[in-house]
Amino acid sequence: MSSLQALCSGLPLRPLPENQGRWAGVPHAPVRTPGLSPAEEQLALRNALRYFPPDVQELLAPEFAQELRLYGHIYMYRFCPHIEMRAYPIEQYPCRTRAAAAIMHMIMNNLDPAVAQFPQELVTYGGNGQVFSNWAQFWLMMSYLSQMTEEQTLVMYSGHSLGLFPSSPGAPRLVITNGMVIPNYSSRTEYEKLFAIGVTMYGQMTAGSYCYIGPQGIVHGTVLTVLNAGRRYLGVEDLAGKVFVTSGLGGMSGAQAKAAAIVGCIGVIAEVDKAALMKRHQQGWLMEVTDSLDKCIERLREARRKKEVLSLGYHGNVVDLWERLVHELDTTGELLVDLGSDQTSCHNPFNGGYYPVQLGFSEAQSLMASDPATFKGLVQESLRRQVSAINRLAKENFFFWDYGNAFLLEAQRAGADVEKKGAKRTEFRYPSYVQHIMGDIFSQGFGPFRWVCTSGDPQDLAVTDQLATSVLEEAIAGGVNPAVKLQYVDNIRWIREAAKHQLAPVVLSRDHHDVSGTDSPFRETSNIYDGSAFCADMAVQNFVGDAFRGATWVALHNGGGVGWGEVINGGFGLMLDGTQEAEQKAKMMLSWDVSNGVSHPKPLLCLLSPLVALPLPTADLSQSSAPFTSEMVRTLSCRPAHLCLFSSAAHISLGLFPEAPSHRLALPSSSAFVHTECPWCQTLPSQCSTPIAIAERPSFKPLSFYHL
Repeated sequence: MSSLQALCSGLPLRPLPENQGRWAGVPHAPVRTPGLSPAEEQLALRNALRYFPPDVQELLAPEFAQELRLYGHIYMYRFCPHIEMRAYPIEQYPCRTRAAAAIMHMIMNNLDPAVAQFPQELVTYGGNGQVFSNWAQFWLMMSYLSQMTEEQTLVMYSGHSLGLFPSSPGAPRLVITNGMVIPNYSSRTEYEKLFAIGVTMYGQMTAGSYCYIGPQGIVHGTVLTVLNAGRRYLGVEDLAGKVFVTSGLGGMSGAQAKAAAIVGCIGVIAEVDKAALMKRHQQGWLMEVTDSLDKCIERLREARRKKEVLSLGYHGNVVDLWERLVHELDTTGELLVDLGSDQTSCHNPFNGGYYPVQLGFSEAQSLMASDPATFKGLVQESLRRQVSAINRLAKENFFFWDYGNAFLLEAQRAGADVEKKGAKRTEFRYPSYVQHIMGDIFSQGFGPFRWVCTSGDPQDLAVTDQLATSVLEEAIAGGVNPAVKLQYVDNIRWIREAAKHQLAPVVLSRDHHDVSGTDSPFRETSNIYDGSAFCADMAVQNFVGDAFRGATWVALHNGGGVGWGEVINGGFGLMLDGTQEAEQKAKMMLSWDVSNGVSHPKPLLCLLSPLVALPLPTADLSQSSAPFTSEMVRTLSCRPAHLCLFSSAAHISLGLFPEAPSHRLALPSSSAFVHTECPWCQTLPSQCSTPIAIAERPSFKPLSFYHL
């Protein structure tokens, strides 16, 4: 058994550790099929050996070559540390700075077998979200961190430690980039080759930035999603007796079971991997499990009738479950499901992220390695069947949304019936959860941050929970608009329920899935309709802005929950140690981290009349004093203007800031107005002169509004 001191002493070379290969009793990543040429195989081998001195390369070369042939990647199993891999209290790490110790704490948490999906392959979640590409990189990283001072920054290129470089105490201690491949070469096929030869890495959203904290990290967002789905689709606050059907319990998807229990509904989650399902059951995330579809339906009916709170894991393929629900509807007339989604790793559908219904789990793993083309065909057929069943149920009072895992995107590519007539590029028959649910929350500046008590003491966690709760309660007492109050209340509920449900243990971070961290046209920015959903300025600016405003570490990734080449996301880690310096960093950095997204130029889709379509940034009226015309309304600048409706009169007001005049235009009386409460004084439009933003996505409150 190694010690933390030994772990920070560099690669163990003299003597070399014994090669024990793949460990039994631990889940392992599916075999990769990168399709390397002989020359590329030689390159992969040379790249792996560069971490080692010449005198040991001769011994390691045949071993690494065999790993590449057997598993499609060189993981360096010989160097998998013999230590209990977990997040140790921060004081136990042999470091020169607390920031470095905090990063070590987070890395080891990411690789904890209780957290990581495939720990020996350094995969934290999502089927292929790597912490590092191989174990040599882990050892080198720990060694560099143990040596780091407050005047150095460690630079990481896709898992590879470039070295410690001079910087300043105010600079990040660590800067990470993962998967920064030239755009024309950022395809799945190219990725498999580049990863196999050891030059790039898919860090998912938080695996390669060391900010993953297990499914509990996404329980918060899942709770808010299901709660708000009930409000939007079912018109209810109480989800008792309502049934939520979905799939996936391996990585982040494991959060769905706990979220169902917290919101008080009946969650039925299908999972093909028995090890993943039983892991969640043993951890207390799943209340019950069954491998019988008959018993699953029977138990669902019972819980529905009694309005029980239940999280039920079905060991089987979700397509079978969806088709059985259709059968029950067609034969009994009974709709047994109210809400539905999918959290299979569809960003990686042909390498273990999605298992076709035609094959058993082991059979599928074998076929994806031996005959990738046939396996791909079966996956796409399975996707078509799944969508067909969902479409049948959706004809009734059932509501489905895409969970940002590329399910509908891959279903579309497979030829499934997911098209939406007259849709934009980011729209399908069913909305993404950002388009209909979380996007509205993001636009108000709310997103799923998380904090980690690096002491490992549950009492410290309880103190931070109480502090967060008190801040939110004080904000409510001070008076906020109803939409914001609802989010505060939901977050207070989350903190209290999380404690009741024993969610484990301050580094502050987030899931990159937030107000400003991610540009993802089929998820986080799927409700941006000016065409910029396919641009990545916001995520890059997030990464850069956090870096010089006090972040302890920053990360920029290609890829995320929707897949390689589909997303750019930026993230951070911020160590808070109670010092005045840490407070100042938090104020500066968090303000930017949220404001960057809230300030993102979002065209407002006016719901008034056909007169006002998509406003384009072609007219700047900030210097104008004349009333504007109908044509001008069509081309209003949305940067920095805000298109607003005020009072019950047929007027549009353009509030420009700073200190610019307001303009208004009388519209035909037949205009269709949206009568909602004023978000600031809680009165109806007929009683309020405050401009109310008209948008499919509610606008944030700008710096100033103009009462006319």
